Amino acid sequence: MITELHTNRLDLRQMKETDAADLFQVWSDPEVARFMNISPFTAEQQAVEMIRMLADLAQKKQAIRFSIMEKESGTIMGSCGYNYFDFEQARAEIGYDLARAYWGKGYAAEAVSALLDRGFNSLGLNRLEAKVDPRNVNSIRLLEKLGFTREGLLRAYEREETGAEAGTGSGSGGIFNDLYMYSRLASD
Repeated sequence: MITELHTNRLDLRQMKETDAADLFQVWSDPEVARFMNISPFTAEQQAVEMIRMLADLAQKKQAIRFSIMEKESGTIMGSCGYNYFDFEQARAEIGYDLARAYWGKGYAAEAVSALLDRGFNSLGLNRLEAKVDPRNVNSIRLLEKLGFTREGLLRAYEREETGAEAGTGSGSGGIFNDLYMYSRLASD
């Protein structure tokens, strides 16, 4: 399994528990968490638990998530990775998030490009997918800029917990949001 990727300005390496404080700063921002299908984190322990869950998925070769670090400073800016792998069908879903201070500077495109390169050229994947909230116009622009094709709308696909039920895992309440399905093929 890949544990590091490098670009001109970024180092991407598998998340570690020691990243929790920095990632908590990203995931506690309501503007960042808004389209991540999570409530903004309120305690650093939530970031630790998220990193542990993702490490478990990586151990099982089901997913891998990287901390995105600015090469020059070593600052953790966010995360990206493969949210799931389906090696039998040669496909994976990608995801990404960045702290607001780094929005609009090309970092997300650089990180996602590294995922595309590794997915197609090293992992032998045929298809990379991304699900995106129709309201997330910046992410839509990024995916289309990188050659992804919008395949359709997944109606009422994902529950957004609101109010008292947020974070309880109760499965009740909240609203259901549509998501667009984007894909890019190795042949694109």
